[in-house]
Amino acid sequence: MQFQKDSLQFLKDLQKNNNRDWFTEQKPTFVKIQSQVKEIFLEMQADLEKHDDIDKMKIYRIYRDVRFSKDKTPYNPRFAVSFSRLGKQLRGGYFLQIKPGESMLGGGFWQPEKDDLFRLRKEIEQDAVEFREVLEDKDFKKYFGNKFEGDELKSAPRGFDKDHKDIDLLRKKGFVAIRNFTDSEVLAPKFLEELDDSFKALRPFFNLFSDVLTTNLNGESIV
Repeated sequence: MQFQKDSLQFLKDLQKNNNRDWFTEQKPTFVKIQSQVKEIFLEMQADLEKHDDIDKMKIYRIYRDVRFSKDKTPYNPRFAVSFSRLGKQLRGGYFLQIKPGESMLGGGFWQPEKDDLFRLRKEIEQDAVEFREVLEDKDFKKYFGNKFEGDELKSAPRGFDKDHKDIDLLRKKGFVAIRNFTDSEVLAPKFLEELDDSFKALRPFFNLFSDVLTTNLNGESIV
């Protein structure tokens, strides 16, 4: 299966006509396209389950929650899905957004819990060699470059040396790998293969973070 031109065109039209009257008129078209996209997401899950343990798939709704958003348009013109890994030992998650001009794949730890973030920072403070090895992994670099994305502090976190040699990692508030796609790449026949190869390239990243977050600084299991 693959994404079709009419799926991206619908999203482009929705960007220009982001109102309830237009969407109501186009609802039959949306339902048809939504069904096709869900089938693709299910195929993605099946591919992931060949090499990872997946807990659940979450398909994001196109209806925007405007209660706490500055953007009051009623619809989010994208198709998006995430996949959670199974169990306390397997950390990290996969994400895909299909949006004209802004399609992207992501994976990792966007907003880790306070305790998890502190644990990661303590590991980096003690020895960041394995973190650097993840960033230098040939497949990781091929798909994601050689850095973690995500928000970061302007200075060192409280209790950490601002002159630490790995301050660039210590300042991170999240650790995420992101790969962007053009519309042409999204519509390519082998796009799902590209997605799955990208997801596979995240495994050294996930394996390291899972190991850190399930042990203490002595390497003893805490789960």
